[in-house]
Amino acid sequence: MANQITIGTLYLVGTPIGNLEDITFRAINTLKTVDLIAAEDTRHTGKLLQQYEIATPQISYHEHNRKQRESEILKRLQQGENIALVTDAGMPGISDPGYDLVRGCVEANIAVIAIPGVTAAITALAVSGLPSNRFVFEGFLPTKGKARQDRLKEIAEERRTIILYESPHKLRQTLQDLAQALGQDRSLMLGKELTKLYEKCYYCKIEEAIAFYQKTIPKGEYTLVIAGKEEAETLSLSSEQVKQELKQLLAQGVTRSQASRQLAKVTSLSRQEIYQLSIELD
Repeated sequence: MANQITIGTLYLVGTPIGNLEDITFRAINTLKTVDLIAAEDTRHTGKLLQQYEIATPQISYHEHNRKQRESEILKRLQQGENIALVTDAGMPGISDPGYDLVRGCVEANIAVIAIPGVTAAITALAVSGLPSNRFVFEGFLPTKGKARQDRLKEIAEERRTIILYESPHKLRQTLQDLAQALGQDRSLMLGKELTKLYEKCYYCKIEEAIAFYQKTIPKGEYTLVIAGKEEAETLSLSSEQVKQELKQLLAQGVTRSQASRQLAKVTSLSRQEIYQLSIELD
């Protein structure tokens, strides 16, 4: 009777985001004992492997070859090999194509085990001084066009703390776009080169960040942590007081619908209730 092949395991290994000492003993041991390492950039990962005397062979797995590489990795896992997936920095599957491979493993009933490590988003959030009990991670914004504008509109209404990644050559434009969509006085923490030698955190308003980078050339990778939209204070007005407000707005040429929408934002009444009050004015 032929020996039954034991299916291998995919390990998602967290690696440093800058400082090579930010890696766990478990991660090092995993990288040493697996059969293969699938790396976003084998040259970049090679420096980490050399630092910790890890001789495990590598293959590349990145955005441009993921489709053809995925089938190869899945086949090797099904043949019993254990494989570690690593990204250039941080946890695989966060703002990189790793999730595709994980999904393929799940569909093929191949075990996936995370070896936790540092992530720039959580590192930045921890030092941001902004609320961390509820937050949303947006990764990189769409680069241009309607997709970018639509995303900015969504972010403008987001009440949770917002985390973005940005490259140095796009930072200035992103700050300008954020100012236009969210307002210039929104609080912001800019984390530059986190955990690296020239790490720096800037605590400011969006307009202050714009002014700073008009004089300073952005360098390094950035993590932006932005305050969510504040809850608007509502006025407790009686029906008669709302009617008075409606009269003033209608006298200025504002339509019933516009006036109802405007007052609904600052009172406890709904737009429909206010619109009904406007009809009663006739």
